[in-house]
Amino acid sequence: MTDKEMWKDFCRQCTNQPERYDSWSFGDDPDTLAALVLEGRKTATASVLDLYELDREPLPKVGDYSVILDSSDRAVCVIRDVDVAVVPFGDVDEKHARLEGEGDLSLAYWRDVHRQCFSEWMSESGLVFSEDTKVVLEKFEVVYRP
Repeated sequence: MTDKEMWKDFCRQCTNQPERYDSWSFGDDPDTLAALVLEGRKTATASVLDLYELDREPLPKVGDYSVILDSSDRAVCVIRDVDVAVVPFGDVDEKHARLEGEGDLSLAYWRDVHRQCFSEWMSESGLVFSEDTKVVLEKFEVVYRP
């Protein structure tokens, strides 16, 4: 199913149809991370503020909808942001790490994986990662799955 098909299916079931949505996949392992969302283990994600600014993309906000894609760009589910915050990387807490649902759920695991990923992504854009790099933390809920 494509993102457009899933969005249409979702909107058919809504009393107040949302106006818009984004479609995207999670990080370096979209299939595993999407599966964690479907299992209910992953209810949060993080991204780099500088990359939004560089790409001139609007920041996510509470109430935004997204169609989550797998590695083959097939739609997996629709999520809605329930909380969005911008904090320095070094201030991300254990609670957020657990909500991301990855690895052993620890803050140490989260920091190791995200430090590596964010460093790589920023380097590709000519930017340098640090513990002060601002990250966008999103908490979400699954609102539709086929």
